Amino acid sequence: MPSPPNPLSLFCLLLLCFPLAVFFTATTNSKPNVSQTPDAPILNIPIPTAIVAQSVAFFDVHRNRKNFHRYVLSRTEDDDVLFRVASRVKTKPKSPRKIAFLFLTTTPLPFAPLWEAYFNQAPKNLFNIYVHADPRFSYDPPFAGVFFDRIIPSKHTMRYSPTLISAARRLLAHALIDDPSNYMFALLSAACIPLHSFNFTYSTLIPSAKSFIEILKHEEWTYDRWAARGPEVMLPEVKLEDFRMGSQFWALTRKHARLVVNDQKLWSKFKLPCVCKYTCYPEENYFPTLLSMWDPKGCVPATLTHVDWTGRDDGHPRTYNASEVGPELIESMRNRRPRYGDEEINGSDWRLNNGRQDPFLFARKFAPDALQPLMSIAGGVILRD
Repeated sequence: MPSPPNPLSLFCLLLLCFPLAVFFTATTNSKPNVSQTPDAPILNIPIPTAIVAQSVAFFDVHRNRKNFHRYVLSRTEDDDVLFRVASRVKTKPKSPRKIAFLFLTTTPLPFAPLWEAYFNQAPKNLFNIYVHADPRFSYDPPFAGVFFDRIIPSKHTMRYSPTLISAARRLLAHALIDDPSNYMFALLSAACIPLHSFNFTYSTLIPSAKSFIEILKHEEWTYDRWAARGPEVMLPEVKLEDFRMGSQFWALTRKHARLVVNDQKLWSKFKLPCVCKYTCYPEENYFPTLLSMWDPKGCVPATLTHVDWTGRDDGHPRTYNASEVGPELIESMRNRRPRYGDEEINGSDWRLNNGRQDPFLFARKFAPDALQPLMSIAGGVILRD
């Protein structure tokens, strides 16, 4: 009578069968069924980014540990799965290094023709585009040109809520999984424009070993922002002295992108709803607080997206309309100097200490009617360095 199989033989059999299971699962899910709904037309566009959702098998053979990553392609909308897989990608990017442009929007991109000209002058193997488009809104005309087929599975976003953080994290996760060459991740809005050519932007961001993110400590509204969810709700994970503010728009290295999608500790606090709406801007607090707590020396404490807050107290920066657009405006934005954190921490001495002045690469906020005058100076000014 044959002896029953021992546990080791059963384990080996399962290990041999595992790749076949992955293959058939991937084949089954290779053409996802996307439901069509009248209020979410953007989700009818094919999604290029493959989201990975499967386990990691480990075993030891004579103390040699080998990792077997088995990824099944699917269009998951489960953020926990998405972030878990994205946090496991390799830190070191493949060559050539690329910039991942992350567009966060609730409208058709009004400056798509300008961005089209910007990307058309760039080598195709040096960048990727990802768009998070709130499915509640209509996108007419639909995304086309360089933006066609670049929309990730998106969820609704709302001001005064953590949904804008979620959207940015979702963009980072998709970009991390989609291409191992993505090295620098730049977050942009529909109201953003480039201030320089792609080559200038690439030569500024890619050589950097640090992220560019505004990190401010001693701001007037720091306590109110920290207590927006209720007094002491942020404790013990985020103490008031650790809380930071900064621009919503940044450029993060691959290392820091992985840190963001892997974070659960700070996210457990920042995802809580605010009880005081008008001091609730989580997207301007979460990212600078996280990076300041975990790797402040790995950051240049400034944003490279120009914005004018002069005289504004309503949460909206100055919006430039068509009559204001001209070569002088672009040159003045290029010549401005970023604000480097707080005075006692890297502040006004940052440029002197590092022997450089970082240029603004993007600018906001522009009204849709500014497209025509922007296009008229695109070739001779904006995209010419």
